[in-house]
Amino acid sequence: MYLRASLASLFLAVPAFAFAQDLATGDAIKAAIADKTVQGSMVESGAYTEFYAADGTIRGDGYTGTWAVEADQMCFNYGEGANCWSVRLDGETVTWVKDGKDDGTGTLIPGNVNNY
Repeated sequence: MYLRASLASLFLAVPAFAFAQDLATGDAIKAAIADKTVQGSMVESGAYTEFYAADGTIRGDGYTGTWAVEADQMCFNYGEGANCWSVRLDGETVTWVKDGKDDGTGTLIPGNVNNY
């Protein structure tokens, strides 16, 4: 009985470990995001399109902010304090992960395609 319970615990832990491995490192986030436009949608706020300059500036339609990578998370600040997300990268797709759940997605596009 103990062995069965231990094996069950092990199998329940495997998906969490596998998920953690999918998250990008800080260096990978910087390399993927810098000087790219990301166009996508967030669960709470809906559609977005933003350019992430290599100098840490965010430019959107009529607004600006800053971005930085801290502890393998991408942090955004639009003047009200930073909010951070873990990141999963898959080719040109970025998934924003908050509290272990997918919170939004986007497509990486080279350059500032909207001239923000």
